Amino acid sequence: MQTNFSLAQLANADVAESEKVLRKCVHCGFCTATCPTYVLLGDERDSPRGRIYLIKDMLESGRPASAVEARHIDRCLSCLSCMTTCPSGVHYMHLVDHARTYIERTYERPVADKALRRLLADLLPHRGRFRVALRAARAARPFKALLPKDLRTMLDLTPARVHGPGRQERPGVIPAIGPRRMRVGLLAGCVQPVLNPDINEAAIRLLTRLGAEVVISAGVGCCGALTHHLGHAEPDFAGPNVRAWSREIEGDGLDAIVVTASGCGTTVKDYGFVLREHPALAEKAARVSALARDITEVVAMLGLPDGAAAPQPLTVAYHSACSMQHGQRLHRPPRDLLKQAGFRLVEVPEGHLCCGSAGTYNLLQPDLAAQLRDRKVRNIESVRPDVIAAGNIGCMTQIGQGTGLPIVHTVELLDWATGGPRPAALG
Repeated sequence: MQTNFSLAQLANADVAESEKVLRKCVHCGFCTATCPTYVLLGDERDSPRGRIYLIKDMLESGRPASAVEARHIDRCLSCLSCMTTCPSGVHYMHLVDHARTYIERTYERPVADKALRRLLADLLPHRGRFRVALRAARAARPFKALLPKDLRTMLDLTPARVHGPGRQERPGVIPAIGPRRMRVGLLAGCVQPVLNPDINEAAIRLLTRLGAEVVISAGVGCCGALTHHLGHAEPDFAGPNVRAWSREIEGDGLDAIVVTASGCGTTVKDYGFVLREHPALAEKAARVSALARDITEVVAMLGLPDGAAAPQPLTVAYHSACSMQHGQRLHRPPRDLLKQAGFRLVEVPEGHLCCGSAGTYNLLQPDLAAQLRDRKVRNIESVRPDVIAAGNIGCMTQIGQGTGLPIVHTVELLDWATGGPRPAALG
């Protein structure tokens, strides 16, 4: 794609990076076939290729973003399926992230939209605030019919139980069982410990059982994905996390930084890029990104014990989160581990399409998210599994809204197969 940025524009690091991405696009349109919003809407502007044209025009002109650009970029899930499909290596993720920050800086959103986005940015990354909000939401359920549609959608996603703080949120070291084979940092996360602390607890049990010492570092909080994808330019969360993990790396050392939510993993693995223009943090961020691993990557490195066996011969439909298969390009580790643990794995039709969770997408674009969820659930139920396994809390929450099938994190099944408790979702 030919571009026409001025030298003054290219002096900006983000614009220069976006220009490189734009120049790789050859307009082939392969991406349209795997884009969830284009599959649903059939509008070229709701395809990666169409959005690339909108972004190019917006950035080259230097004018404020319009309502049209905001609408079609907002409808993008950032599922990154287009990056898997693209034969030219267009790094759409960095391009659309830049577009979101540009829109947030230059477009005056309607008051209600701006207020909702501000509310999500202020609540979700902070576990304490999020717990308070969820308890308030539960109290508001009897009045659901009186609330605006956006708030009704938020109530529908409110869990039956709000979990209090646990050991996974307290800084400390959990020793390996037996000889130490590895020392790893664990990202507790922000939303996940509140919605389902069993995931991290299963990860801690499994890692220590396999010989890993687990470190929960002081100063590590939200990975920053939620605010980053809302268009917030400043790395408010990435910086503190990099500093905290760097202290650990420079102290007793870390062999890996383990992430149990694939959406967070995609973001942490990109810290080196996000902080590339911060001289004091760039090198440390690159080192953190190089150490970041999904939980299944680390378990595969350690290896399941010879006696690992599924306590029940369950048929498992593995849902590969977009952030797992497209963001991190991880395909084999989760599937191979589930098979090694004795579970019967079945593939889900249209597995490349997003479930509609996509961070805060199901709250900001509830109608499109519901269509994608229902399509995903139909495909999952068509293979008649006993249980659904996934590696991302957002997907688990979203899909769980549309089916009666139990849904668990992959690590919960692996923990169960190696001596841990039966996952609570299985009853």
